[in-house]
Amino acid sequence: MNIFDMTIHELHTALKGKQVSSVEATAAMLQRIESVEPQVGSFITVTPENALAAARAADQQIARGECHLLTGIPMAVKDIFLTEGVLTTCGSRILNNFIPPYSAASWEKLQDRGAVLLGKLNQDEFAMGSSNESSAYGTTRNPWNLAHIPGGSSGGSAAAVAARQAIATLGTDTGGSIRQPASHCGCVGLKPTYGRVSRYGVIAYASSLDQVGPLTRDVSDCAVMLEAIAGHDPKDSTSVDTPVPNYSANLKSGVKGLKIGLPKEYFIDGLDTDVQMAMDAAIETYRRLGAEFVDISLPHTDYAVATYYLIATAEASSNLARYDGVRFGHRAEADGLLDMYTKSRSEGFGVEVKRRIMLGTYALSSGYYDAYYVKAQKVRTLIMNDFISAFADVDVMLTPVAPTPAFKIGEKINDPLQMYLSDIFTIPVNLAGTCAMSLPAGFSASGLPIGLQLIGKPFGEETILRAGYAFEQATEWHTRKATI
Repeated sequence: MNIFDMTIHELHTALKGKQVSSVEATAAMLQRIESVEPQVGSFITVTPENALAAARAADQQIARGECHLLTGIPMAVKDIFLTEGVLTTCGSRILNNFIPPYSAASWEKLQDRGAVLLGKLNQDEFAMGSSNESSAYGTTRNPWNLAHIPGGSSGGSAAAVAARQAIATLGTDTGGSIRQPASHCGCVGLKPTYGRVSRYGVIAYASSLDQVGPLTRDVSDCAVMLEAIAGHDPKDSTSVDTPVPNYSANLKSGVKGLKIGLPKEYFIDGLDTDVQMAMDAAIETYRRLGAEFVDISLPHTDYAVATYYLIATAEASSNLARYDGVRFGHRAEADGLLDMYTKSRSEGFGVEVKRRIMLGTYALSSGYYDAYYVKAQKVRTLIMNDFISAFADVDVMLTPVAPTPAFKIGEKINDPLQMYLSDIFTIPVNLAGTCAMSLPAGFSASGLPIGLQLIGKPFGEETILRAGYAFEQATEWHTRKATI
């Protein structure tokens, strides 16, 4: 087996048994990146020297008998994570020269366990997008079909796993930005409960919605990654101080007697035929495994997209005010301070970011604040209550991740509303603050991956990982590889 085809578990076994060194594994991954990167465009920055130095340190650690599951494992992170001494752009021209002085807490936790950083992954600018087409550094392509989008905003994170350029990656999910690309690229992606993973050192888009999570080849690897990055962080005021379970130890408990909810609002007439067939097959698989199904309702689902695009853009307007050309990032040549602000932001931000800043500023402006932002917050509470009520009767929910498989590059770029609607099944989870996971559940007639979404109770990651593992063991979708 090629090193770049391995899972975390497989490579860990090979490293621990001295069948391969971390330096050899890292060199193989760097060679793989060099080979397929011109076609896929997963990376903004590749860090070969740093990676090999970290791999040498990992090999010394392994020689001393200190071999964590992630020691010596080559991985990459979305370019929204601060990485000390490594260019961090967030997919934007406004940060094209920004070298952070410290690292994000989630990456530091992986680094402390001996993980090796291969580089920084492409993304929609400031995580604002569903297709990876808003990046200032080019569009990432779907490894299963290069004419199609990989999903967004963590498109590079999903594409790098699917193209076997990294063993695992980190992404962020504000409205589906881990789950939707994981679905489109045929990998596993988990959005933890809000507060489960520290957001410290992650460039903010919408602070009440953003959450860090892993993208991996299988559910076992996802559990390992989540165990490593989860936990309370006093540096993040939204981090919740609650124990982190041993996710890996509880994967194999099965789903017999598990109550799975099917929200009627997620199985709509407009659902792509291939997606519907994949969901029907998944339901049948769970029935065979002994799970019980319950029809449920999340009645305020229709308001989720509008609610999200008011709250997220309002928070983005506030968060992105700091990019003014004064303290860091791009600074335009200008006559006077006000001219510098205007030119720096005009030159630095792309079309989609400007659109969302303007929408958010409008929603927060005098005379509109109560009518838009406050009302959206009230509807958000209704959406949260929908989930609380439904979870009184079920353990997890099963839904599609997206209404269709990955669409073609350029297909929706000029129709923002259609682009926004592609997140209709993922956005409610972020508004509710709970956890959800995408895992491979089939392919379209044209060979594009289709993902299944499992939604869990708040801090119920253990249950969705167990349910995901049971499905994965009963199917072979996760074993298929993009032919790139």
